[in-house]
Amino acid sequence: MDPMDPQQSPQDVIRCNLCETPAPPKHCDICNMHLCEACVREHLTDKSNEHYIVPFKLRSITPKCRKHSTKKCTEHCTTCNIPVCPLCVASSEHKQHKTEDILKMYGTKRELMQKDLQDLEKSIYPDHQEAARNIPVQKADVNQLYQKLRTALDKQREALHTEIDTIIQGIKSEIDDMDAKHKAALDQQEVAITNSITEITQIILDLERLLETTDVYLVSEYTSRTVEFMNLPAQFQVTLPTFTPMEINQEQIQQQTGSLSKLVITYPQVRLLLDKPRICTNIQTEYNRLLNVLYLSHSKLWTCGSSDNILRLYNLRGELLRSVETKSGNEPWNIALTQSRKLVYTDPKDRSINQVNGTSTNRLIRLQGWRPWGLCSTSSGDLLVIMDSGDREQSKVVRYCGSTETNSIQWDDRGRPLYKSSDFSYLCENRNLDICLADGDARAVVVVSAAGKLRFRYTDTSYIPWRSFCPVGITTDSRANILTSDRDNQRIHIIDQDGHFLRYIHKCGLKIPRGLSVDSTNNLFVADWGTGKVKKIQYYN
Repeated sequence: MDPMDPQQSPQDVIRCNLCETPAPPKHCDICNMHLCEACVREHLTDKSNEHYIVPFKLRSITPKCRKHSTKKCTEHCTTCNIPVCPLCVASSEHKQHKTEDILKMYGTKRELMQKDLQDLEKSIYPDHQEAARNIPVQKADVNQLYQKLRTALDKQREALHTEIDTIIQGIKSEIDDMDAKHKAALDQQEVAITNSITEITQIILDLERLLETTDVYLVSEYTSRTVEFMNLPAQFQVTLPTFTPMEINQEQIQQQTGSLSKLVITYPQVRLLLDKPRICTNIQTEYNRLLNVLYLSHSKLWTCGSSDNILRLYNLRGELLRSVETKSGNEPWNIALTQSRKLVYTDPKDRSINQVNGTSTNRLIRLQGWRPWGLCSTSSGDLLVIMDSGDREQSKVVRYCGSTETNSIQWDDRGRPLYKSSDFSYLCENRNLDICLADGDARAVVVVSAAGKLRFRYTDTSYIPWRSFCPVGITTDSRANILTSDRDNQRIHIIDQDGHFLRYIHKCGLKIPRGLSVDSTNNLFVADWGTGKVKKIQYYN
């Protein structure tokens, strides 16, 4: 109903509750009274009640206080970013906090929202659309680039094969020549010996006839040739050829093949890390021992703990939105979101990985002989799971496409185990597709490539031995920085994608930090095992 509409009947026109002036421009949101400008001052003289005057169009703007149901929130706590009533402002919780008039906050936020809407509609959204349209073009260019690399490598392989074949054929020709010369020498020797045998045979026949004759003239003409045949025809000496293959040198082959430059992907570092990170929100959950937190979207958080078998969804005001029991009744250990926004969790006792559908769950994967612990969803839609062999003798990271195992990562290039434990292990995929794992038993963050090749191990030796670095939770942000929770030292380590230390997040009231999650604007959510609280921390300015 519009009070300024002339077609409305007189009884429908909204009037000042004190003087009956039509279309009053003001409203007391606490007393729920319409007021004209002249009556506002008179209304405020009534000290028996609190008052809060707002423009008529903004009537009912003040919400009821969630802690004091009889009061309305006329202030906004800028520290906690929530509406507060006068009792809240005077309480110990908000006494040291900054507040502002809720109407001022409302007006400021509306201006901000209008500006944001304009920016989103006119520039940001079109820019994102244009960027999205460019991605297929870039993918086509990438395909063409890498196909050129493969083609160039194939040509080099053919060239190397041709060169090697030429060398081998030359050596074979030498062998053929030596073979022919050797056989020719043997043939010559064979002819000489055959001729000698013929002559010796004839001499033997002649001697036999002479020995039977009495003809003195014939006997007197005989001349001995025995000395002539005492030695065999001239023998040749030979040094037989040999072939000694050279040891294959991978480095020389690599040099002859050529070199491939590295792919380098960098992300702009625009915002700076804060010297003193700021706690934005403290959310008290129902867990005695909180294991993990997962930022969903729209200010919602999935949580799980080791104190019961319930997965809980909270908003940032700490209100419980949903509860789901595990299928087996066991405690869940870790949680992740699939690309279709489905919640999945690990059940080590049941040796299973399960998915939440509404208020029920179904089993996705059942392992044989292995226990799943940490898990995460990848940009390609796969699941990565860290698991152990049950006796804790072996640990590995397995990649699943659906319920099918597609890859297993367990050993480094020298055949040594990459990971030491599983039940103190969380993992995540970085923006550069590295697989990052917090290995609590090994006291290290282990980072491997998507193919499973070890890139680096991050350790922190700055502590005394009995309080050494113990990473148990891990996540990454939009700049590919890695954040890991140091359970025994009440702090979060920030390192870059190559393992270089950047900053600590500490002195934030953390007792035993475990699971970590980051939202789209790089706010950090920490599951504090020691207090059962989720802390939202701003660490970029």
